[in-house]
Amino acid sequence: MKKVLVIGSGAREHALAYRISRDPDVEVHAAPGNGGIEAIGKVHPVDVNDPAAITALAKSIGASLVVLGPEAPLVAGAVDALREAGIAAFGPDAAAARLEGSKIFSKEFMARHGIPTAGFRIFDDADEAERYVREAGRPLVVKADGLAAGKGVTVAKDADEAAEAIDRIMRKREFGDAGARVLVEETLVGEEVSYHVVSDGTRYIAMAPAQDHKRAYDGDQGPNTGGMGAYSPPPVVTPEIEAEILRDVVEPTLRGMKEEGAEFRGALFVGLMICDGKPMVLEYNVRFGDPECEALMLRWKGEILPLFEGVARGDISNVEPEWEAPCALSVVLAAGGYPGAYEKGKRIEGLDRAAEVEGVTVFHAGTRKEGDAFFTNGGRVLTVTAIGEDVDQAAERAYAAASRISFEGMQFRRDIGHRARTR
Repeated sequence: MKKVLVIGSGAREHALAYRISRDPDVEVHAAPGNGGIEAIGKVHPVDVNDPAAITALAKSIGASLVVLGPEAPLVAGAVDALREAGIAAFGPDAAAARLEGSKIFSKEFMARHGIPTAGFRIFDDADEAERYVREAGRPLVVKADGLAAGKGVTVAKDADEAAEAIDRIMRKREFGDAGARVLVEETLVGEEVSYHVVSDGTRYIAMAPAQDHKRAYDGDQGPNTGGMGAYSPPPVVTPEIEAEILRDVVEPTLRGMKEEGAEFRGALFVGLMICDGKPMVLEYNVRFGDPECEALMLRWKGEILPLFEGVARGDISNVEPEWEAPCALSVVLAAGGYPGAYEKGKRIEGLDRAAEVEGVTVFHAGTRKEGDAFFTNGGRVLTVTAIGEDVDQAAERAYAAASRISFEGMQFRRDIGHRARTR
């Protein structure tokens, strides 16, 4: 019996644990986990930002593999600590995790290796950055350099909005030390997609493309969130565009990291804008996206452990991906007020009825379990994910299931997959 430890507490980690649990002879553990993961494995308290604590837990339960979900422990060096202790781990080491840990590092890396991306300027002085955006007088993108839980990016429509973002990031330090420097980019116009590959440092396996919905409200309005829904695959990624993504983005990225002594092993998530049929890189993430992961894990066919174990040992040559369903779509049910202030502790009703809808799996994110009842415990509470023959069927199933769930203040977007559904 293999013991696999999944690090993290979101719907992404529930999806990873769920898929791993379907492999034969596996005992799933998660830390810190959530209410939903308790139904398929054992959960343990841990500080995900402490590599030593993660390593000690993995040793104590006899884990043969640790799968790291979120970016923070990767950037903090959890994989380095696990490998040093002789424990196999899925994810990049700290040197490779800089692709997400520093947006400035990643943009300068793209420039060094000729990877297509928007023009940019770097600032470590708030006044200088504000002068630049006011003199530019055009839409710009302002990004905190470090990790900000997906909320450190402002796509500013004018100079005032860009200046306000600089003030929040650099002067008010809403994201702490992540805002010591900012990146100001030219705005790319097009359709955004998420592209994942899993690499063992030399080889890679292309996962199916996906499309996230970052804005809080229907019609892509409102503030950026950690993601309100996703689906896979988006029709904008044609076979021709996918070939360009692999040739012009993925392969030079993996090759460049290896050349710079930071071989990338793990899930590389490239955020792209398709501009007039050409892929341009918005950012790198060094782990599966959330909620994209939920859609990808439901579509994956067969065992998943050979992929994760192959990455950990540096050889995925024997893994061939297959897809169980043509399409999957995820709808995030969020707490009232998210991504701003929100309340916790609201009782969740209807989970059993939602799970009865054909093709649907409900992944937990911000939940806690008390007895047989579940309560809200975060901003993104649940991710209702459905497979289907096409995006319309997947959406119909996901929304049918979502309509059976309720908790005080529940909000969700009603247009996930709209770009595909209106084509």
